[in-house]
Amino acid sequence: MGQGGKIEALNNAIREVIPHIRGVADENPNAEILIRAIKFSDGAQWHISQPTPAADFKWTDLVADGVTDLGKGLSLLVEQLKIPPMTDRALPPVLVLISDGQPTDDYASAIKALLDQPWGKKAVRIAIAMGGDADKEVLQKFIANPELRPLEANNPEALIKQIKLVSTAVLKSASSPVGQTKDGAGPLANVPIPMPADPGANLTSAADVW
Repeated sequence: MGQGGKIEALNNAIREVIPHIRGVADENPNAEILIRAIKFSDGAQWHISQPTPAADFKWTDLVADGVTDLGKGLSLLVEQLKIPPMTDRALPPVLVLISDGQPTDDYASAIKALLDQPWGKKAVRIAIAMGGDADKEVLQKFIANPELRPLEANNPEALIKQIKLVSTAVLKSASSPVGQTKDGAGPLANVPIPMPADPGANLTSAADVW
């Protein structure tokens, strides 16, 4: 993700949308919005290990380095979606996968394990493809919903727009009372997913395209 300043763009985009995330939390006082993050490069580890309230959320910049161990990253996520630590009834998690390339480990079994978990299946799963090298087929398997497609971000401005969409409109839908899940219900049964933003918006020059 170091190519073309992608990692810097990602760090900047996340910092820019933090106030919008806090705004959604303020508008939904009955829903506790907690944020965590995983990085998966040369292995995987929690980048933000503790579930952090939106009001306290701060972003520590990522550094691009190594291979893309998506499977290991998803395996970490699966462990946290089990019951416990999750409860058997809550608002659906919003899972956002951002990638600019292809996985270098066994991602397929990790995706299966994710979807085999009740909270993995009920989660709102969104993927953002950064640039033309992102493997959209892998991202589609993560989404596992034929009605949704990976969002595309081909420049820094589009990346900000897509992350803002996920962190505001999608998050707001998932944290509203209509998003309350019931036993066996999938996310589309209860959570209206906003239409994705135009991935080509805000292009200013050919040099801005990843």
